[in-house]
Amino acid sequence: MKANTFLYDRIASEIEQQITQGVLRIGDRLPSLRIICERYDVSQSTALQAYYQLEARSLIESRPRSGYFVHRSPKKHLPLPGVSAPGQTTGGALHEVISRVYQDMGRNGAIPLSLGVPALELLPVAKLNKGLLRAMRSLAGSGLEYEQVQGNADLRRQVARFYSNERQTLTEEDLVITSGCMDALAMSLMAVTQRGDAIAVESPVYFGILQLAQSLGLRVIELPTHPQTGVEVDALKEVLTKGQVQACLLVSNFNNPLGSLMPDEHKQEVVRLIQHYGVPLIEDDLYGEVYFSSERPRSCRSFDDSGLVLWCSSVSKTLAPGYRVGWVAPGKFKEEVLRRKLYHSIAGTTITQEVIAGFLETGRYAHHLRGLRHTLQANALRYTRAIAEYFPEGTKVSQPQGGFMLWLELAEQIDSVALYERAMRQNISIAPGNMFSLQDQYRNCMRLSYGMPWNEKLEDALRRLGKLIM
Repeated sequence: MKANTFLYDRIASEIEQQITQGVLRIGDRLPSLRIICERYDVSQSTALQAYYQLEARSLIESRPRSGYFVHRSPKKHLPLPGVSAPGQTTGGALHEVISRVYQDMGRNGAIPLSLGVPALELLPVAKLNKGLLRAMRSLAGSGLEYEQVQGNADLRRQVARFYSNERQTLTEEDLVITSGCMDALAMSLMAVTQRGDAIAVESPVYFGILQLAQSLGLRVIELPTHPQTGVEVDALKEVLTKGQVQACLLVSNFNNPLGSLMPDEHKQEVVRLIQHYGVPLIEDDLYGEVYFSSERPRSCRSFDDSGLVLWCSSVSKTLAPGYRVGWVAPGKFKEEVLRRKLYHSIAGTTITQEVIAGFLETGRYAHHLRGLRHTLQANALRYTRAIAEYFPEGTKVSQPQGGFMLWLELAEQIDSVALYERAMRQNISIAPGNMFSLQDQYRNCMRLSYGMPWNEKLEDALRRLGKLIM
């Protein structure tokens, strides 16, 4: 698999270079798949993957019964947003902005570029419905009975099997099933902190985490974050050394909204630091399955042997948002997490846990993820190409290696809240940047979701959005 991935990447890069240098021009016909197979000594599927990549970047197009042709020359690569530098100024308008965006998100006809979940068209709805029927027939009481506090035993077993490998070991006893990942984060925070404590997070960070921390009476210390490598480890080390935080909450793989991915060496160092200072790490690994490389990135938990990492995840962003099925491997804090769950919710929904267990057991989840990853990777490239073409000079955009979010940094004078108002008048919903901080920052930034099927309507929305920024 890795060899094939390397080969189709190399083939695509060589052809892209020929287009960039003008060796291949707009309208030129590309070599046939048979010639590519012979030239590079690869299979037809590898040759197709190379052409799929170029097609996703809108560099080539397929013409029925004619082959592949150069479609357009690539735009220059857009620069990355800068490393964040959070200060101490309180913004104060977080809830108002979030409430407005959520209220408008369901407006009929609106194009939800602000949407934080994949579109229904990308989810296996019919198969999930069949799973519901099977679950009702197989469960005692048709799923009406209470589930055990720790969660459906079969689901815990299947999750442990799915995520266990040579680098991480999980058993069903390690896991507690929760009502989605936010519930897992909430139970974890309540288990390791008390009102008045401080937690360290990335900046920008998903606004739900900020709201959750505020609701629990926690102080939030936002740390500088690189758009590709995640939290700046030296900044984290500084707050740990000074004893300023009682817990850390980090999105290790494909942070929302930046899409950043912490390298393995950073994860190792973070785990070493929290072990040295005895500070628990709540790891939000919600997006870890939506990777664009050849293999899933490691979790911080896979480097931990102390039980200080509370690893949280869910199927809410990949399979069934409304089922509210998530989990946490709470390490040494398991009993406290179970106690909090008993106090707050007693048990999760029996029937949806059974459905997800079945999806994992039969391999349907792994199959679905392969297709979803391919679609989202192509979408990320298409959005980036459209932004390069339609947005003003100087626009900066993240380059995520997974997930389904793009983070854009616009010219300093642009106010993304005002842009949001103008865009909504054209039925386009975006997520203004200041939603992702408790401080007065990111006003010239925004988050766009590429979790929808690509079509002309979407491209037109991006074109119109770019004109609104001019």
